[in-house]
Amino acid sequence: MEEMEQSLRELEMWLQEALAAADSVAAVEALRVATLGKKGRLTRLLQNLRHLPKKERARQGAAANILKKTALHLIQTRLSTLQKAELDASLAAERIDTTLPARPEQMGRIHPVSQTLDEIMAIFGWMGFTAVEGPEIEDDFHNFTALNIPPEHPARQMHDTFYLPERADGKRFLLRTHTSPVQIRVLETERPPIHIIAPGRVYRRDSDMTHTPMFHQVEGLVVDSTINFSNMKNCILLFINSFFEKYDIQIRFRPSFFPFTVLSAEVDINSAIEKKLMTCTSYEGWLEIIGCGMVHPHVLNSCGLDPEHWQGFALGMGVERLAMLKYGIPDLRTFYEPDIRWLQHYGLLFMDVPSVFGRR
Repeated sequence: MEEMEQSLRELEMWLQEALAAADSVAAVEALRVATLGKKGRLTRLLQNLRHLPKKERARQGAAANILKKTALHLIQTRLSTLQKAELDASLAAERIDTTLPARPEQMGRIHPVSQTLDEIMAIFGWMGFTAVEGPEIEDDFHNFTALNIPPEHPARQMHDTFYLPERADGKRFLLRTHTSPVQIRVLETERPPIHIIAPGRVYRRDSDMTHTPMFHQVEGLVVDSTINFSNMKNCILLFINSFFEKYDIQIRFRPSFFPFTVLSAEVDINSAIEKKLMTCTSYEGWLEIIGCGMVHPHVLNSCGLDPEHWQGFALGMGVERLAMLKYGIPDLRTFYEPDIRWLQHYGLLFMDVPSVFGRR
């Protein structure tokens, strides 16, 4: 009996000394096997308990089980300490100095869409506009009805719009076809004067060299008591000159029609004459880049504003088309192809900071 107790004390002391001397995870694992394995020292002592009297077996068994728990705790503690030390050593050996400049062949590129969005927002921000975002899944009222788009309008049809399954309450939502719903939500919650732009993704059933099912738009809205068409024209001219970094671009305002504006126009630039512009194809002539107009009184009425007192203008542009023009990209569909070579060719460096005065 005394021999068993002595063996348990010696085993505990031996394990403590051996663990203190262990300098690796592998050494600790070897000690675990030597102590608690099938042929380990503590396992053999537990097996010898069957030779003791029943009363003494219970007492010595309790002591052996306590030692077993102590051994497990000691092993796990030493193992955790060594694992942390090995991890720290590995991190120190593999440390990367993030302050070093990237190697040119591995330097990342900014996507032209991201760059163009940043440039547009920088210019309008300089002019006093605030950027506002809204949900990409919209209801019929905000996407169509509030914008004076009648039920029979082609834009509401299945061939042009991505509709979601009808809900249990009969409501049917859709992927927004423009960012104009953001303007409606702002008019519903804020009082004029309002100067906002609404950048974001929009969705339409269309795909060719100049259209994709998902693309980016930026729309602007100004509402005040003294806004007129001349204010809108000056704003657009300033934007175009700042964006293309040229002040001699031939621009024309061509009468057009949009359900949500009255006195509507499309803004064209002459890509045949402006040879210094990086036109995206061999196309020559007038090219439409912006749609605009004075906000329709019905739109103001639907948002609770009196059109006799308030008036404003709205404008919208496709980000990809502007990127194609400015950076000489021939096919809009390539914007969304996972080809790193394309991004290395057309992507911009991180130092190409958007600025209304050109790139710094």
